[in-house]
Amino acid sequence: MTDEDTRHLPLEDLHNAAGARFGAFAGWSMPLTYPAGVMKEHLHTREHAGLFDISHMKLFEVVGSGAAALLDRACPLDAGALEISQSKYTFFLNEAAGIIDDLIVTRLGDSRFMVVANAGNAVEDEKHLSALATDFDAKVEPLDRVFLAIQGPDAWAALARAGIETGSLLFMHGVEPRQNWFMSRSGYTGEDGFEIGLPEADARDLVAKLLQDERVQWIGLAARDSLRLEAGLCLHGQDLTPEIDPASAGLMWAVPKEVRASGHFIGADALRSILERGPSQKRVGLKPDGRQPVRAGAALVDADGNQAGHVASGGFGPSTGHPVAMGYVNTALAKPGARLFADVRGTKISIDVTSLPFTPHRYRKG
Repeated sequence: MTDEDTRHLPLEDLHNAAGARFGAFAGWSMPLTYPAGVMKEHLHTREHAGLFDISHMKLFEVVGSGAAALLDRACPLDAGALEISQSKYTFFLNEAAGIIDDLIVTRLGDSRFMVVANAGNAVEDEKHLSALATDFDAKVEPLDRVFLAIQGPDAWAALARAGIETGSLLFMHGVEPRQNWFMSRSGYTGEDGFEIGLPEADARDLVAKLLQDERVQWIGLAARDSLRLEAGLCLHGQDLTPEIDPASAGLMWAVPKEVRASGHFIGADALRSILERGPSQKRVGLKPDGRQPVRAGAALVDADGNQAGHVASGGFGPSTGHPVAMGYVNTALAKPGARLFADVRGTKISIDVTSLPFTPHRYRKG
């Protein structure tokens, strides 16, 4: 990809002014770190409130009398069973039940849904959903919004001080608090948090208000990665790919039982046969011995040197104080306490399979 193809955030000037160091991610120029650095940014989010510009992610509105049926075809979902304002984590699957993308779908009305898609897949997701929509009375409308996330224990209080009331919004719900605004409460850090899609002028106003609060700091993509990894949450393109199915990824909790049994979603037959025979590999937490992080792509072997799996995401966990990783291992080895080894530049590092998450989730569920 050439520099001319790189996309820029609408608020890039604000990140420049804040001293951001930029890097390429999913075709976008993204703030990786700010002057505080990844360790302090990470801990600030866990202790106070981190502000993330996630405008590289895409919001789509799906509208029409066939909107729920379209989403049920595209995802292993019962969209019609969602209550108004309820959000659901789900996926687009291919015919082999591989994960094309993971998404959050929120029901906004009888025949209106909001879909939030990942940056790297936004163009493909739109094509995929629009192609499917031709068989349904439904329209897929990509929205032009700045998308911000504010995450951490002080997020709700900082928003309240900025004039945005969050009290009635619970975990995995989304609402439209103002015209052309969409606000959800989920949290890709494991902390209580909010995601707000809004027009650029409103976003600039909101950012200015939020940053007047000493509890709020800009946080870059590097700390976003370490936060989500400690929380045991997947990154599409690493932990989830079109070669990995929801059963192997340990994400079958996202597929309602009746949909599993009789849904007509793309990839349904393939997913049922994987469930019948059991997945050959499973996503697990991995805790390397010592201080040396083990990175994505590292091969894992058992004590006898037999291939056992691979690391999908890895780094240092600032909150845990030790390296953390996730990966896929042969199902027989996917139990806490199993001992594996990774080759890191010629050094053999022993790794224990561990349960996820590494840091407890602190979502506000009631």
